[in-house]
Amino acid sequence: MPKPDAQDSRLVRWFKERVPLQIEVFEQLAKEPIPNHMKRWWYALGGTPLVLFGILLATGICLTFYYIPEPGKAYQSVQYLTEQVYFGWYLRSMHRWAANLMVVAVILHLFRVFFTGAYRRPRELNWMIGCGLLFTVLGFGFTGYALVFDQLSYWAAQVGTGLAAKTPLVGGFFQRFMLGGEVVGENTLSRFFVFHIGVWPTVLTALLGAHIFLFRGLGIADIGAKQLSAAEARDHAGMLKSGRYFPFFPNHAMTEIVIALAILIVLTQLSIVWPASLVPPADPLNTPAHIQPEWYFFFQFQLLKLFPEKLALGLQLVMVLILVFWPFIDRALLQRWNNPWISPAFGLAGLAVFLGLTLNEAFHGYVLFDDWYQRLLAGR
Repeated sequence: MPKPDAQDSRLVRWFKERVPLQIEVFEQLAKEPIPNHMKRWWYALGGTPLVLFGILLATGICLTFYYIPEPGKAYQSVQYLTEQVYFGWYLRSMHRWAANLMVVAVILHLFRVFFTGAYRRPRELNWMIGCGLLFTVLGFGFTGYALVFDQLSYWAAQVGTGLAAKTPLVGGFFQRFMLGGEVVGENTLSRFFVFHIGVWPTVLTALLGAHIFLFRGLGIADIGAKQLSAAEARDHAGMLKSGRYFPFFPNHAMTEIVIALAILIVLTQLSIVWPASLVPPADPLNTPAHIQPEWYFFFQFQLLKLFPEKLALGLQLVMVLILVFWPFIDRALLQRWNNPWISPAFGLAGLAVFLGLTLNEAFHGYVLFDDWYQRLLAGR
């Protein structure tokens, strides 16, 4: 327990007696050495999802005061929030854009870690936790998109849960559990709502805590430098004097603050220029001509169009397993061929397939480009 200093004010002494904070611990964390490559913003993408999660949490709490998770009232509550509540359109737009940017930030961070080899020993477990964060963020997006209960979100939920039902052994149970029955109905919204505001935030917080714990314990991977011994890693003063590191506070902390302010500015501009809109309410008897999920599911949507259903689902499962266990696959490839370009080649191939299928679905989904797209495919 920290002892009050005689020179402290009465209020500070009162606080130190009742709150057992070890100031030395915080001072040590503030002086933690950060590799020089972290001065570049694209290497500091790890803190961006955390900032966006905070924005989503704050705006989401505000939205729950108005949202009613019932089929007969969900759409009307969103419409009331958007059109009549002061700055309701802004909060909803901020929440929607922050969700989209969070998916982008997590994917970019994953690619950055991949192409810099920062997932290798001893950081394999943290890579797997990062993959879990990506899947949780996608779950956030799926359940949040369906809560509006308009035509597109209703049928997207119908299609999404229908695909989940094709999963071997547990698919049927999972679909009924999510829907609260056989089709999207009265129980579906309440279950999606519980997942969106309860289950996924809890899972994401736990994964973030584990991710940060391992990240702080193992330190930041110093790209292009030799692995430090345990004694060298503990010598923070020596690392800072080497010129290859800088202190976490105030240098890196200021970088993260600037990034957070830039994110708020970008979100505000996007919310003003492209605010979240509303399409007609859900109509189970009227299937829309163009049913599309959110853009981050375009990749899976295209696979289902190109291949038979079971084959497409099998390919997705294989891709997920390769992504999660890539550190161990990478080690086996390096031991077999001892070529440092093998892993980047796999990564570039995966990136090309992901972007190709996503852009293919994006352009084909817009009626404005439909004729142009068909002529392009026909080679005209």
